Amino acid sequence: MTRYQPRIDTASIRALDMHTHVEADHHGHFSLDQELMDASAAYFRGDHPRTPTVDDLAAYYREREMAAVIFTVDASTGLDHPPLSSEEIAERATEHADVLIPFGSVDPRKGEAAVKQARRLAEDYGVRGFKFHPGLQAFSPADPDFRPLWATLEELGVVALFHTGQTGIGAGLPGGRGIRLRYSDPLLLDDVAADFPDLQIVMAHPAVPWVDVQISIATHKANVHIDLSGWSPKYFPPQLVKQLNGPLRRKVLFGSDFPVITPDRWFADLEKLEIKDEVRPLLLKENAIRLLGLAGPAF
Repeated sequence: MTRYQPRIDTASIRALDMHTHVEADHHGHFSLDQELMDASAAYFRGDHPRTPTVDDLAAYYREREMAAVIFTVDASTGLDHPPLSSEEIAERATEHADVLIPFGSVDPRKGEAAVKQARRLAEDYGVRGFKFHPGLQAFSPADPDFRPLWATLEELGVVALFHTGQTGIGAGLPGGRGIRLRYSDPLLLDDVAADFPDLQIVMAHPAVPWVDVQISIATHKANVHIDLSGWSPKYFPPQLVKQLNGPLRRKVLFGSDFPVITPDRWFADLEKLEIKDEVRPLLLKENAIRLLGLAGPAF
C-alpha cells in the first residue's frame, strides 16, 4: 500500500474542484442502485457519462488543467447497498496525485467501526477529508451518538464535507425512496461546528431551501465553508451571490458535483454572474488550497 501524497502544482492549475464523485470501481460496481441512478439522471438531465472511475476523473481534470477532490458516499446502512471502497479510491488516487485529492467516506451509523475506519483512512491511506450525505446515510449530524466521529476527524485535522439542502437522488420516486431531506438542513451542522471548533466543515451546495441559514452559519462560524456545487451558477440565489462577493469571499469554494454537473457548464454559467475580479481566484482555487493545506508551486 502506498500512502497518498499530493503532487499538485497549485500555481499552474486553473481551478480546484472541491466536489466530484467516483461512481464506479474497476470491478463494475456502482455507488447507487439502478433505480436511484436513473432518478438522478432524469432530475439533472445530463447527457454525459454518469459513472466515472478514478482513472476517468484523472483524465478528465488533467485535460482541463484542474485538480479535483474525489470521493464516494458510504450509505450502506441507509440505502442497503454496498459502497465503493474508499481505500481503493485512495490507493488509485496515488497514481494521479498531480490532479486528484482523495476524501474518504464512512457510514456514521456503524459507530465505533466508522471511527476506526476513518482513522485508518486518514493515517494509513492519506485521505484529506471525509464526505457525508446525511439524507442518504439516514442520520442527523447533531445527534450526540456521532460526537466520537466528529472528535476523531477534528483530532486528525481532516475536512468534513456534508451534503446540505435538496438532493436529486431519489427525486420523483414514491416517498423519495425514503430519503429524508430534513437530515440535510445546514442548521444541524451549527451544533457540530460549535462543539468542534477546530474541525473544518464544508457545507456542500447552495442549501436550497435553507440558503439564508447556510449563509448565517458560514458567517458566524470561522470553521465553516460553502462549496458551490450541484447547482448551475445561473440558479444561485441572489443573497448568496452578494455574500460570496463580500463577507464570505474567503469561505466559498468552487465545486461542480461532476458527473452531475460538468465543470465546463459551471464555468460557462459563472461568466454570466457579476463576480468581483479579486474574488474569482479565491473562489476558483485559493480558498481550497488554503483549506486543504496545499502550498507552494509543487506541493
